[in-house]
Amino acid sequence: MSILLVDDEVELTGPLSRALTREGYVVDVAADGKAALQAIQARQDRGEPYGLLILDWMLPQQSGIEVCQKLRSQGDTTPVLFLTAKDTLDERVQGLDAGGDDYLVKPFELRELLARVRALLRRGDLLNPVVDPLQTHPRICAEGIELDRENQLAYRNGHTIALSEKESQLLAYLIQHPQQLLTHEDIYQQIWPQEEKPTSNVLAAHIRLLRRKIEGSQDSPLIHTIYGKGYRFGVDAPD
Repeated sequence: MSILLVDDEVELTGPLSRALTREGYVVDVAADGKAALQAIQARQDRGEPYGLLILDWMLPQQSGIEVCQKLRSQGDTTPVLFLTAKDTLDERVQGLDAGGDDYLVKPFELRELLARVRALLRRGDLLNPVVDPLQTHPRICAEGIELDRENQLAYRNGHTIALSEKESQLLAYLIQHPQQLLTHEDIYQQIWPQEEKPTSNVLAAHIRLLRRKIEGSQDSPLIHTIYGKGYRFGVDAPD
């Protein structure tokens, strides 16, 4: 799990970053609000958003409150833990109203901060459960072929290939595991999880039809049979 720690006090961020790292978290550090927003955007662009933001209230460039408000206005629901020396009721309410999820007053005990981090990350997991990446990113690519699973279309060498539902599911599974031996049982469990397991002839027939569609006469073979075991996907798949 990744955490962005934003504070301009080096004497705090150094020890705290090391403590969080010892707990198994991946920690990035920013010293001002502008750098924090840039780091958050870079992570989002890579499809690897932070699991938690630890924001100091008072920051150069943009305050922690302003950073949080900007994120919430964009629909970003990443949990935010405010660190601050401010301790009046009105200030705590202001931080929570800005979109903060928790509030810790400096100086604080490390044990308490780690407990609050764990609680916020658990809450984030409940609000944003892990989903199948094939559903959130319907287009996947490998070995020179692209699959639009949502529309059951594949693309190779400029050609558009229409697929059946099972062919699309099967190709998606193969693309997700290039150069790996996928046994017959692996494929049965993935493609027919709630159905009666088909015979090996049914699976072989689906593979044969899929090959005909994605492997033209001028194309390199993509689906390789490992006799008695299963199949391997890749242009240069070993025997």
